Amino acid sequence: MYNLEVSPAADRDLEKLKNRITKQDFQRLRNAISGLAEKPRPQGVRKIKGEERAFRIRVGSYRIVYEVYDNNNLILILQVVHRSEATYR
Repeated sequence: MYNLEVSPAADRDLEKLKNRITKQDFQRLRNAISGLAEKPRPQGVRKIKGEERAFRIRVGSYRIVYEVYDNNNLILILQVVHRSEATYR
C-alpha cells in the first residue's frame, strides 16, 4: 500500500474543481486518487515522456498527473486538470 501526498498545486486544482463540476464527477476524481494508493499503475495509465517517475490517468475529461516513488511507497499528486493542450506544461 502506497502513501498519498497531494502537492499544494494539486490541492488548489481540486479546490477550484470542487465548485465548478458536479458532485458526482468530483467524487469520481477523489475515488481515482485514493485508488492509486492500492494500485499506482491502474489500467489506462500512461507514462509521461521525458519524466522518470511521472504518470497520468484519465478520469472522464480530467487528468490526474502524479509521480510514483516505489522505494518510499509514495505517490505524489502533481496536478488535477481539465484535459487540454496545456495540461502537461
